[in-house]
Amino acid sequence: MQNKTTYLRVKDHSVSGEDFELVTNSQYGFLETSPQPSKEKLPQYYESEDYISHTDSKRTLFEKVYHFVRVGALKKKLNLINSFASEEKNLLDVGCGTGDFLQTAQQYGWCVFGIEPNAQARDIANKKTQNSVFETKQLLKFNPNSFDVITLWHVLEHLPNLEEQISIFKTLLKPNGTLVIAVPNYKSYDAKYYKQFWAAFDVPRHLWHFNQESIFKLVSKLSFKVEKVKPMWFDAFYVSMLSEKYKSGKINAIKGFCIGLLSNIKAIQSKEASSLIYIIKNE
Repeated sequence: MQNKTTYLRVKDHSVSGEDFELVTNSQYGFLETSPQPSKEKLPQYYESEDYISHTDSKRTLFEKVYHFVRVGALKKKLNLINSFASEEKNLLDVGCGTGDFLQTAQQYGWCVFGIEPNAQARDIANKKTQNSVFETKQLLKFNPNSFDVITLWHVLEHLPNLEEQISIFKTLLKPNGTLVIAVPNYKSYDAKYYKQFWAAFDVPRHLWHFNQESIFKLVSKLSFKVEKVKPMWFDAFYVSMLSEKYKSGKINAIKGFCIGLLSNIKAIQSKEASSLIYIIKNE
């Protein structure tokens, strides 16, 4: 039995107001949310109109910033997966939310499939993608070696049973296929600055909190190889603005922007951006 120590105590700022601990996992180096909600209770923590990946609304400053940034991010994501495309261009996006990435990929010739557990978000996504998005249980019904690319954009941190999930992705990928994982990085400057107020901890929806070492260890155990790590520069600004709200109780967009900018400047040298994209090859 591995020895776990408390790294930080964090509140659920967006839904329940409950307190949780982040404990270290000595095997992989990531942090675990403790206690983790049961499978039955976990959906309750997503029941909020403010849970932004499940809605297309643009009511608040944060929602407007999120959607503005997403326009540029979609183009970058498309360019990234285009560099891995085979002739068939089969894409699976796990946790696809309201389906904007799938819609963009579909418009540029990809054969797309999505997995989304939230019924509201799934309905929105299906209207955009000609019914290409399915419930989580459908993941086990795809044929092995089906996909050139599988993407998880800020999704892995939400998934229980990490090793089992990654093993499924390995089975579904074609030989030499590409797994793209984007997750927050708790070793970034903005995470260290905001500590328990760092919005990307997002307990208990985020079950795991990764650094680079932990991703390398996790995927290598299942015969994947991390080929490249890329920063997500815009995340530092959005996360810092939201963190500033949690810390001070009010919106301070200018200070949040400045902390995000400082985090990115420091990440140029440290390579520890607020969020990181891992390009992972199926060996």
